Amino acid sequence: MSTPLAVFAGGLRALPPEGQQTGMFKAPVVGPVAVGVDGLAGDRQADRRVHGGPEKAVHYFPAEHYAHLTTRVPALADALRPGVLGENLSARGLTEDTVCIGDVFAAGSCRLQVSQPRNPCWKINHRLDHDRMSRIIVDDGCTGWYFRVLAPGVLTAGEVLRLVERPAPGMTLARLAAVKGAHRPSPDELLAVAAAPGLAPDVARRLQARGAWLTNSGVPPC
Repeated sequence: MSTPLAVFAGGLRALPPEGQQTGMFKAPVVGPVAVGVDGLAGDRQADRRVHGGPEKAVHYFPAEHYAHLTTRVPALADALRPGVLGENLSARGLTEDTVCIGDVFAAGSCRLQVSQPRNPCWKINHRLDHDRMSRIIVDDGCTGWYFRVLAPGVLTAGEVLRLVERPAPGMTLARLAAVKGAHRPSPDELLAVAAAPGLAPDVARRLQARGAWLTNSGVPPC
């Protein structure tokens, strides 16, 4: 179970210094907010090729990661607060080490399922005016993750996420990150993670393809 949720949503704004459109600038949502298969009411994403949609409907970022990132980049201490990375939900108590692929959580009248980690991009660097922040987030395993919405409903800031189903015990997001990031991962591990119930189909396909290539190539894992 998480601590009480902070909830964020926002429209599109220009991202300094070049003016690209982004949905990263989000504001706290205090009252009840409707959550549908494409995410929170009033929330938008600029580049729908890589953000948003049913498999990336709601972005969660663990609040405890902000303290860690502050130790890594002390100059950004004032900026590193929940919501600044464009997440929709943030709380304490759930991290990539404890949350598994396919976990189903209840929040208000919604049911949300963990579908995949976030892949931090260059927009984080521009948002924080730090050219290595997205790399630090990946290297330190604090990416956060996306939920798909299994049951639309309403949630409110201050509610908690309650785990109600775990179809893939042991398949943590940290385990997924480790196999994705390995130089020569075990094909068996790639295929095992790819088969985890609830994993986003496009992520599963990429893992399966890599596992099959490594198996056929005969290259030994590290």
